[in-house]
Amino acid sequence: MERWSGRVALVTGASAGIGAAVAYQLQDHGVNVVAVARRVEKIEEAVTSARNEAKSRGRYHETKATPGKLYPKKCDVAKEEDILDLFKWIKETLGGVDILVNNAGVGRDTGITGAPTEDWKVMLDVNVLGLSICTREAVQNMRSRGVDDGHIVHISSIAGHRVARHDSAMYCATKHAVMALTEGLRKDFVEHKSNMKVTCVSPGVVKTEFFKNLPKFKDEFSKLPGLNSEDVADAVLYAIGTPPHVQIHEIIIKPVGEQF
Repeated sequence: MERWSGRVALVTGASAGIGAAVAYQLQDHGVNVVAVARRVEKIEEAVTSARNEAKSRGRYHETKATPGKLYPKKCDVAKEEDILDLFKWIKETLGGVDILVNNAGVGRDTGITGAPTEDWKVMLDVNVLGLSICTREAVQNMRSRGVDDGHIVHISSIAGHRVARHDSAMYCATKHAVMALTEGLRKDFVEHKSNMKVTCVSPGVVKTEFFKNLPKFKDEFSKLPGLNSEDVADAVLYAIGTPPHVQIHEIIIKPVGEQF
C-alpha cells in the first residue's frame, strides 16, 4: 500500500457500513480520502465508528503510514449533476482521483411482477448508472493527467452471481450488470494498453444498515451468519495493494455457514 500514500481515493456510500470501513482503512494507510454520501453530516462519525468497531473486535491493522486526510462531501450518486460537481471539486482542489471505490448501493424487496416502477428506478439509478458515471469520470480524469496505474473497485454482491429468491430479482439484475460492467472496463483497459486495474468485490450478507429498507428480509437476514464491514474493506485493500503486474479481477467473500 506504500505506493498509494499521499494519493487520492474516492469512496461512495461512505456514511455507514462498508464505505466507512474502506474509508478509514485507506486513510490510515496514508491515502487522502474523498468520502461521499447523501448524509454528509454522518460521514466523519461513521468513519471513526468503523475504525473503533474494528479495534473492539481485534481487527484493526496498525500501520506506520502518516494518516491521509478525510474530505467528507455530499453527493447523491443517483444524480448526475451531483457527480459532475463532485469531480469538478476534486479536480480543482486535489488534482484528481487515483482510486475509485464504487460502494454506494440500494436495495428494495421487490420482484418483477408487482413492483412499483420507482423501486426499480432507484436501484438502477444508483447501482448501475451512478456507478457507471463515477467510473467514466474517474477514468477520464486519470487519463487526462497521465495516470496509468489507477484502480477502480466495484462493490457488488453475491446477488450478482445468482438469484436467491424471486422478490429480489431486480436487485440481482443490477448486481449482474455490475459484473458485466467490470469485465467491460477490464477489456477497455486492455484495448487502451493501460496498466489501470478493475476489481469487483462480491460480499454475501454483511451486518450493516443496508437491510433496514428491506422489511421483508430484515428479520430473516438478522438471523443469518454475516460478515463485518472491515472484512469487506480488507478484501478491497488486498486488491488495491497487489503489485503492478497483478490484477485481482473478482473476489467473492462469504460468512461461514451462509446459505446462498
